[in-house]
Amino acid sequence: MQQITSLQNPLVKHLFTLTQKSKQRRDHQQFLIEGKREISLAIEAGYLIEQLFFCPTILTQQEVAHCFSGYRCTAISPQVYEKLTYRSSTEGVLALAQCKEHALSGLHLQKAHPLILVAEAPEKPGNIGALLRTADAAGVNAVCIANPKTDLYNPNIIRSSIGTIFTLPIFTGSSQEIISFLQKEHFSIYCAALSASLPYDEVSYKGRTAIVVGTEDTGLSPSWLEASTQNIIIPMQGKIDSMNVSVSAAILIFEAVRQRKS
Repeated sequence: MQQITSLQNPLVKHLFTLTQKSKQRRDHQQFLIEGKREISLAIEAGYLIEQLFFCPTILTQQEVAHCFSGYRCTAISPQVYEKLTYRSSTEGVLALAQCKEHALSGLHLQKAHPLILVAEAPEKPGNIGALLRTADAAGVNAVCIANPKTDLYNPNIIRSSIGTIFTLPIFTGSSQEIISFLQKEHFSIYCAALSASLPYDEVSYKGRTAIVVGTEDTGLSPSWLEASTQNIIIPMQGKIDSMNVSVSAAILIFEAVRQRKS
């Protein structure tokens, strides 16, 4: 079996740049996945895995073959493994995978009354990952990211989403493109905003529903507020008037889920 021990190996250099630069991921349409759970979720979701890399001091060749039979595997030294990983607790395996397309044109809704989460211009990978975990837990039908500020295959997004980036239908586009899609598909658009708002639990989310959240600093852009069916707000009891966007989204989404069960 091939083994890579040098940090100067051209493949190692390429893999490292994939972890660091979105342009490299975009140009090559490749990205790295850390961990058995995340790789398994990607495989289940139909991602093409080009090659597996494992660190024999953490995971044996037999264990890799048992978990991921049929894939080309390459052993790497602990130094190379440490260079390529973000998490020291990863189980000793990495995968080189091909990116998927996330264009809005690929969004085809099967349910009569789908529930969609829209996040406008999220910047922090940790927030994006937390939003995806919430959406997965709630069983939303799709996530749309408007005016994305970072690519979906940023290692921090994969890490913070604990692999739910692979379990969800995720689409990207401009705010106007997503608004036009939602209006064409006769969605009610509920925007989390401070002005002209109703308490979030006084609104019905039982129809074709899009819940839209913006950034903590600036909120939603005027185009979303103009397109809004109804602005909604989470009443605050303390001194501040905002929460982390992933927390806010969780409250709103699970209220919609609660209503749909009744």
